[in-house]
Amino acid sequence: MSDDERRRWDQRYASGEYRPRSWPSPFLERWIPSFKQGRALVVACGTGRNALYLAEHGFEVTGVDISEVAVQRASQEAGLRDLEVEFVVSDLASFVPHQEPFDLITVIRYRNRNLWPRLVEAMAPDGWILAEHHMKTNADVAGPKSPDFRLDSGELLQAFAGLRIVHYSESIEPADDETRAYAIQRAVACNGDPGW
Repeated sequence: MSDDERRRWDQRYASGEYRPRSWPSPFLERWIPSFKQGRALVVACGTGRNALYLAEHGFEVTGVDISEVAVQRASQEAGLRDLEVEFVVSDLASFVPHQEPFDLITVIRYRNRNLWPRLVEAMAPDGWILAEHHMKTNADVAGPKSPDFRLDSGELLQAFAGLRIVHYSESIEPADDETRAYAIQRAVACNGDPGW
């Protein structure tokens, strides 16, 4: 992303134009019992809702986002909750995960095709990746207006084809305000043995 994109996201957070959710992803909540505690990477963490949730569940968490405003808010909230989370401001287009592998990587409502192979490389043996994003559809749905910011059908299956896919879905479901719907694609994959 460019400096313009960074400024745009900082402005969206600072002005209140973008209202981040304060609750964790329901998809992550459903799957967390399957994941053993360890090192977790939260990609495009925003104001930290999923990073904080994972920290509360015993994970050693790194959250990364392009917006300094969002990361500052996430850090403040971690302090208020007495949680230790490493928050990093980084352009995700050039982000390279730490050398030490991650046991869990989450990518929720963010799409960067060039980043996906780097995330797979950053997974620990028997590590997990959980991904969710808006999908292309002809239906009148909420979310990104441009199809450039949406996934093609089956795209997460292709992105993580070298892993063991343990869950995949495409669905139209109610949006948060229930006035419109979302077209959502989800995948959960394991780098080895998921334990069953």
